Amino acid sequence: MKAVPEGKPVSASRIELTQVMLPEDTNVAGNVHGGTLMKLADNAAFVVASRHSRSNVVTASVDRLDFLSPVYIGDLVLLKARLNWVGKASMEIGIEIHAEDLFSGQERHVANALLTFVALDHNGRPKKVPDLILETEEDRILFEQAARRAEERRRLRKRQ
Repeated sequence: MKAVPEGKPVSASRIELTQVMLPEDTNVAGNVHGGTLMKLADNAAFVVASRHSRSNVVTASVDRLDFLSPVYIGDLVLLKARLNWVGKASMEIGIEIHAEDLFSGQERHVANALLTFVALDHNGRPKKVPDLILETEEDRILFEQAARRAEERRRLRKRQ
């Protein structure tokens, strides 16, 4: 019988990712393409889920991706990604996306995202992940909210 993985604290997998937005990142309106931000969010979530599970992970769902403000060429995009919840093999990652004007120093909160990833073993099957050790009251609140979303996803899958 395999041992159940030990828990890991939220802080152990939290990351910040930054990238300057260049002309190739823009859409026809001249703003940074939403797909560029989506890809960055998926990459950040991948790192968080991989760090927690120490295994290959795949995107299972994007529950939310809310764009709040445009991002422009030359902005420094900052993604703050953290684990909100873990189940048996799945993990919800929350991401705040900010943009900084490098000339003025003004920072804007431009998007939020919630993604669910699944850890896989060497055979491509779902793999048990370590429990999540909640360190703060914010961790507990986000965990409870994410647990409710996970239950809703399960209910929706059963209906299909």
